[in-house]
Amino acid sequence: MQRVQPDVWETEVESPFPGLTVHAYLLVREVGNVLFYNTGHRHEIERMVELGGVAYQYLSHRDEVGETLALIHERFGTQLAGHVAERDDFARVRIPEILFEKRERHLDAIEVIPTPGHSPGSTCFLVDSPHGKRYLFTGDTLYRTKDGGWRAGFIPGHNTPEDKETLAESLRLLKTLEPDVVFSSAFTGEAGFQELAPGEWPGLVDRALDELLGESH
Repeated sequence: MQRVQPDVWETEVESPFPGLTVHAYLLVREVGNVLFYNTGHRHEIERMVELGGVAYQYLSHRDEVGETLALIHERFGTQLAGHVAERDDFARVRIPEILFEKRERHLDAIEVIPTPGHSPGSTCFLVDSPHGKRYLFTGDTLYRTKDGGWRAGFIPGHNTPEDKETLAESLRLLKTLEPDVVFSSAFTGEAGFQELAPGEWPGLVDRALDELLGESH
């Protein structure tokens, strides 16, 4: 694991499919660490012991389900959180203790923001860090690309035309946020996160919308 923010650690990269790479991120907190997404690296789970364990694990969508969800729970007693629309997908390994379906605040610092489109239960998380920054975890709703931009997680042949407009609405919502650092789950370039300049985020989301819909906004 490597430290990428004062209170955020990034797991070693994984490649579940050719051309696709992923990270998980551990948010270190005095009142209980939070793991966003999932990792299949068992040695990284052991590294989390040294960082204080994992009190909560928040999944952005069903593609993050893997056998290590059970291992993380067994190792730390972790509470699993995910969107109610994908409960059955999560339950193949573990039934979440925390289910959500609307925008709400968790653990005093995490805003849960459902953003369907990539999958029915896709969810983003906006975190207020005590170090003065706001972190946005986008899952695969928006992911970092080779050119350093951001792209909507729409997969032709997997997603439907209806999903495209649903995803566009989710991106319009994300555009209204003001994050300082954005972390995707999947990415295709050199890094899965980006530190933003003030006012930079809306333009990045607009470009993702343009590509998704083929029109200007």
